[in-house]
Amino acid sequence: MTTNDFRRELDAAVKNFDRYVICLQKTPDEFAAALESLLQKAVKAYESRPVGMRHGIALDQEVTIILSQGDSEKPLCGIYFNLHSPYRKDALPKTVQPFVEKTPKDAE
Repeated sequence: MTTNDFRRELDAAVKNFDRYVICLQKTPDEFAAALESLLQKAVKAYESRPVGMRHGIALDQEVTIILSQGDSEKPLCGIYFNLHSPYRKDALPKTVQPFVEKTPKDAE
């Protein structure tokens, strides 16, 4: 099994990346190269998976690729864009403690 077996899926992911995804770290060409590398890792993980396991997974910060055992000889290929923002901030400052509500019994 090679990455060419999943050319249709790779091409669709690159097209969607170019059209819908804003990525400040990779151009569409760099994304295509990274996707090819991730797919090679997913194929290797799928082919060397332990008995009873059904998936081969490879991921980076932007994409997750999952190869799943199906009814046919060729595994199913899922390519998922991970939601990530370099501008995301922590919800609460580290100095804020979580609120623990006291019951009337605790107040006594």
